Formats: sequence, C-alpha cells, structure tokens
Amino acid sequence: MPKFTYIAIDSSTGKDKKGVIDSANSEQAALDLKNMGLLPTSVVAAAGGFKMGAKMAAPDKAGSGGAFVSKAAPEKKKKRPMALGKVISNQGLAVFTRQLSTLVNAGMPILRSLETLARQEKNQGFQYVLEQVGETIRSGGTFSDGLSQHPKVFDRLYINMVKAGEAGGVLGTVLDRLSRFMEKAEKIKGKVKAAMTYPVIIMCVAVLIVAALMVFVIPKFEEIFSGLLKGTPLPLLTQGVIAVSNFLKNQILATIGLVVGSVVGFRMLCKTKTGSRIVDYIQIKIPAFGPLFLKAAVGRFTRTFGTLLSSGVPILQAIIITRDTSGNVHIAEALNSVHDRVKEGEGVGKPLEATKIFPTMVTSMVEVGEETGALPEMLTRIADTYDEEVDNAVTSITSIIEPIMIVFMAVVVGTIVIALFLPLVKIIQTLSGG
Repeated sequence: MPKFTYIAIDSSTGKDKKGVIDSANSEQAALDLKNMGLLPTSVVAAAGGFKMGAKMAAPDKAGSGGAFVSKAAPEKKKKRPMALGKVISNQGLAVFTRQLSTLVNAGMPILRSLETLARQEKNQGFQYVLEQVGETIRSGGTFSDGLSQHPKVFDRLYINMVKAGEAGGVLGTVLDRLSRFMEKAEKIKGKVKAAMTYPVIIMCVAVLIVAALMVFVIPKFEEIFSGLLKGTPLPLLTQGVIAVSNFLKNQILATIGLVVGSVVGFRMLCKTKTGSRIVDYIQIKIPAFGPLFLKAAVGRFTRTFGTLLSSGVPILQAIIITRDTSGNVHIAEALNSVHDRVKEGEGVGKPLEATKIFPTMVTSMVEVGEETGALPEMLTRIADTYDEEVDNAVTSITSIIEPIMIVFMAVVVGTIVIALFLPLVKIIQTLSGG
C-alpha cells in the first residue's frame, strides 16, 4: 500500500504533527487522518510511492468540513499589481466580508470560498491579496495567518475577530458579525457625509463667488473711482476691500501657497504627539460639535468592544484592539487605564467611570451588563442608541449650519456691495454739484 507523508494539526492540542500513513490514495489518507483526530494541511506521496503530490488546503474551521484542493504543478507566481492609495475601500471590504460569510455559512470551505470570490473580484489589487491569503492556507497556515500578512488591508480588529472565530470553530458566525459591524459603521459614516454635502457645496460656491468679485469686479470699479474722483480719498471700507482685492489679484500664487501650506501644516501637526493631543482635545470639547464627536467615538468604542467580546476575543485583548481603533488620543489613554485596572481583577464599568470621559449612562449600562452576564449585548444596545443620537445630532447641526452659512455669505457679499456703493454716492454728489 502507498505511503504518504503528512502535516496535520492535532485537534486536541492545536499543535502541528508530522508523520507517515499507509493509504490507498491521498484523499483516503486525508480521511484517515481526520478519523484519527488530526486536521491535515499537507499530504504528499512518500518516496517510492505513487508519483503524485497533493498539497492539501487547510480545513475550514467554521464547521463546514475539510475540503482539499490538489495542486499538481506550481503556478507561475503572479506579479503584484500597482495600487495608488488603499487597495480596497471600507465599503468594498464590508461587501467582501458579507459574501465570504454567506459562502462559509452555506458549508463551503474557506479556501474554496476565497478562490470563488477572487475569481469574481474586479479589483486586481484586492484579487492579488485574496490569492496570497489562499496560498498561505494551502501551505498549512490559517485564514488569520494569511490576513495578518496584509495589515494595510485587514486591520487588527478584523484579524483578531477571525482568529477568535477559528479558535472557537464559529468562523462563519464571526464573519457575519464582522460584516454587520462594518456595514453599520459605513452606514453612519455615509449619513454624516450626506448631511454635510450640502453645507460644503454652499461654502465652496460662496468662496468662488467672493473670489471672482475680488479678482475680476473690484479692479474695474477701482479704475472707475480713480478716473472720476481724481485723487479724492475713498471711504475706509472701500480702501480695505480694494486692498484685499489687489493682494488676491497680484499675489495669487502666494495666496494658493498660503492655503495649501496651512492644510499641509495642519496635517503634519496632527501627526505629532503634542499636535494630535491638542486637536483631539478640541475635537471633543468644541461647542456644538464636541458632543457629536464624543457620541460618535463612544458609539464606535461600544460597538467594537461588544463585537469583539461576542466573537470570543479575551477581554484584555479586546480592550487593546478597541484602544488602537478609537481614533482619539484621550480615549485611547482612558482605555489604557481601564486595561490596567481590569488586568488587576476589576470590572470594566468602574474604571470607565473613573476616566471622566465616558458618559454616566454608558458606564452604568456597562456595570449592569457585567452584573447580568450580558455585557456584549448591553454594549451593542449602547452603540445602537449612540448611533441614533449621532444621526439626530448631525441632522440638527446641519439644519443650523445652513442658515448660518447663508447669513455669512450675505454679510460678505453685502460688505463688498456697500464698499462699492459708498464711492458711487460721492461721485453722484460731485456730478450734481458740478
């Protein structure tokens, strides 16, 4: 009977195991290994046996059974396509995760699911990533191992949730939970963007109108005034408007450089430790917008934390991952102190309350969740509540911003009109007197 050398994972210990097994063929060898409590990742004909090699795909740990793909000859290595910016958007990644969870929950092995989605993928950069993840699984690694090799595509939250799903044998369930989490986050982000689109367009139009008046209209009036008033001093308001107009007209490159430099300088400031602390503090303390940013941060924290806990990620590791994805230095520092106190044996509610950042309602509900043993569910409820509050706050702020911007535009344009009208009054008086 032919001999096959194998590499497998011991289902009881999780450790790799190597050896030789006698079987009729590679498929039978894989089945025999499964009956022995081993999860085969590679089964190859031993020297002197059949001249066939079957490198086996890692079995799906989501309970869909082991499926193995024979690899008769190595394929030519595909070159990595050039990509500008992100390989795939957050929305695209959410769609991929939803599709993958559907396939895995339908009983399709993880490797075959990845191959199916890779064939359908139109984005060549992401297709390459999926193929590389598949190669990692074929070589004996896990799905999470493959994801961890692409940290710019899959963040720590994604990788750790998949790892927890693999460890608990509920990969399909975790992928479904992860896809819902990403879809919810994108939905909230989309609502904020949609609400702010109109005010931003109004502001851009206002800036363009004022710039056109300053560069093209004001200089024409300046020529008229200098010709008719013949040295008579202009009103101070008119002089100020003309001075701004001349600066914008004659120093257009300097103006553009000033605007671009301010934007670049602000971004560089945000990347420094001190600058990020200042910006993040202003972000959650600024009137009107501060509560909105804080609610959004709390909603993101509770949803991320609850999703990780419900997926089986240990609480200390979940706090660290949530800290790294908080997006605010002060919230990250608060979660650092929470992590240290939980590590010493405390619960989560009291340390959260001690940070003085999270609202009392949040800390109280977290304590109730700990006492009832339903912390993940309670965190999800808090996240739903705060997401709804963020939606309402964005709507109300947008309704306030619109009239404020219209009034601001009216004041700016009105000031320019008055500045041009005052010399005209003087010209009319001069002509009437003549």
